[in-house]
Amino acid sequence: MFTAYKEALDWIHARLRLGIKPGLKRMEWMMDRLDHPEAKIKTVHIGGTNGKGSTVTFLRSILESAGYTVGTFTSPYIEQFNERISVNGKPITDDELLKLANVIRPLADELEETELGGPTEFEVITAMAFYYFANNSKVDLVIFEVGLGGRFDSTNIIHPLTSIITNIGLDHTNILGNSYEEIAFEKAGIIKENTPVFTAVKHPGASNVIEEQAAKRKAPFYRLNEAFSISSHESLDTGEIFTLHTVSQTMEKLEISMIGQHQTENAALAVSAAQFLNQESLFNITDEAIQAGLKKAYWPGRFEILSENPLVIIDGAHNDEGITALVHELASRYSDRSIQIVFAALKDKKLDKMIANLDKIADQISFVSFDFPRAAAAEDLLKISQSSNKLAVDSWESYLLEEIQNLDAKEMLVITGSLYFISEVKPHLSRIIKQDDPHISVKRN
Repeated sequence: MFTAYKEALDWIHARLRLGIKPGLKRMEWMMDRLDHPEAKIKTVHIGGTNGKGSTVTFLRSILESAGYTVGTFTSPYIEQFNERISVNGKPITDDELLKLANVIRPLADELEETELGGPTEFEVITAMAFYYFANNSKVDLVIFEVGLGGRFDSTNIIHPLTSIITNIGLDHTNILGNSYEEIAFEKAGIIKENTPVFTAVKHPGASNVIEEQAAKRKAPFYRLNEAFSISSHESLDTGEIFTLHTVSQTMEKLEISMIGQHQTENAALAVSAAQFLNQESLFNITDEAIQAGLKKAYWPGRFEILSENPLVIIDGAHNDEGITALVHELASRYSDRSIQIVFAALKDKKLDKMIANLDKIADQISFVSFDFPRAAAAEDLLKISQSSNKLAVDSWESYLLEEIQNLDAKEMLVITGSLYFISEVKPHLSRIIKQDDPHISVKRN
């Protein structure tokens, strides 16, 4: 029995020692012992490589604007662990997490003694989420973000109202496969019988795999640039504006506050799914709710401007596709700036192409490491870079403080890479960039 929040959190994190154990049997065992909470809630399931968190946020914000109470399960966290289980964007309290840990701990101990073995950290958190939302009568819908892959992901025991698969890239290849098609097959594992699936996958081979899996399950299939499409896109200083064409209607001048052309695709997925929920009379979602929800949607760590003067941006670009999107936005928006980049990554990622793309846009690139078991060493990242202005930094905390203090009006600082790194950086930068400092103009979300 845990008596303190930190004690419960330490127990959860200690389960990282079990690593990743794909499969659903441990989750099914725990759900059976908990009287199947996953079957007592309405859900939407979102998988993919890039854009899952943003799409969750767009859909959640739309539903909130329509007057509904929405639970979300996301990973990893950016500012605090509790945000992984949230209601209307508000993380559960420390006391709630403590109570959940005390519910799941006896099951984990008992499961440890079976041939299935103990549950992983992610399985424990997922079980906590199912139990919490099933016993929270205020929640009208829960949006579950896939943790890894899809087919064998811990969340894949739900039968959602609809499934969404965002864009797919070559990530976690050591587990999911080395080709777009192999990864798409794993992602498509979340598609359920007769359950609509919306996707923004661009790679032709990957898209075809998802379509084939949808056909096998008799799942209605809606693909970007076919069933729904984007036109008249313009980038704004504060986000993006675009027109969305769907089977049923055209919605003009949809505005989002998240920056990047790729975010219009995530928003299009969310709107298309919301329209389906409305058309099937599952929820009452007006055009006004869609417009308002899109504009107010905010997701931390995705091309997030932390300070305008000096200009400081953080972006959790942790794979090829994410880096490509970041470089595109920097080139199109800030060609008149000297761009200084700070990059950290996990050592099991494919790093060559990512660093090569950053080399092209960076006037200076600095490599750092951080306190995480899989973090790559700064010197190893430095060796990959071909930049003529590069360095490896021992302490990113003191380095960022110095860089921010020395930035002038023609320079900008971009901190990017692993989301685990971003989750350490953002609270640290929040302490550096003081809102009452007259020399710093803070971006307010």
